[in-house]
Amino acid sequence: MRMCSIASGSSGNCIYIGTDATHLLVDAGISRKRIEDGLKKVELSLQDIDGILVTHEHSDHISGLGVLVRKRQIPIYATAGTIRKIKEASSLGEIPEELFQEIREDEKFVIKDMTAVPMHVSHDAAQPVAYRFRHDRKKAAVITDLGVYNDYTVECLKGMDAVLLEANHDVRMLESGPYPYYLKQRILGERGHLSNEVSGRFLCRILHDDLKAVVLGHLSKENNMAELAYETVRVEITMSDNDFKGNDFPISVAKRSEVSEIIRI
Repeated sequence: MRMCSIASGSSGNCIYIGTDATHLLVDAGISRKRIEDGLKKVELSLQDIDGILVTHEHSDHISGLGVLVRKRQIPIYATAGTIRKIKEASSLGEIPEELFQEIREDEKFVIKDMTAVPMHVSHDAAQPVAYRFRHDRKKAAVITDLGVYNDYTVECLKGMDAVLLEANHDVRMLESGPYPYYLKQRILGERGHLSNEVSGRFLCRILHDDLKAVVLGHLSKENNMAELAYETVRVEITMSDNDFKGNDFPISVAKRSEVSEIIRI
């Protein structure tokens, strides 16, 4: 199994995950050209893509969806609430009805040799989800855009070989930054985004000896920095009550507008 961030951040998101036989995208919140360029760097093209799994309908996750699926007739996998919102988004243009594949939280579905399982997340969208993937005995997850985690979230992500996890903002940068008050409250709320500190605490709940890769994603352009997210998460791991230290796991930060390194599981 391979996982690679083509773009990850508050301005646009698209994650590739696949095997030798199956190639999937999680979200399409950047232009078709950027997605095509990103796929070239992992030696793929749009013709190889077997499906686009949408987490929710915010523009940084679906802005490139319409032109992408119309060009290659790529199936769209999303919850009923997200499909409804996609259809209401006039900026995407007409999307053929037959491309929509409705999925439900906690019900697995199979695309060729990969199994995907959507999971509930707390975010201010119609029916948002994150995704877990399995191929043979290997497991990976892409989980961003959640304001809070709980025992259910932790249980869903136990035993992962690799995880791309949100570390959206630094609380002090957000509170002192230029965003209006209502937007700051939205981001900090239970249906907003995880801060660096909370992301690190969440990660401490799912660490295990065989975790092979952690990628921090969906960083805010205005309210975070890659080095700050990385160091904050490492400190949270080192300071936690478990036996792990920040240097015990390979942790990287997904780039906002460039293809990140390929994680091979």
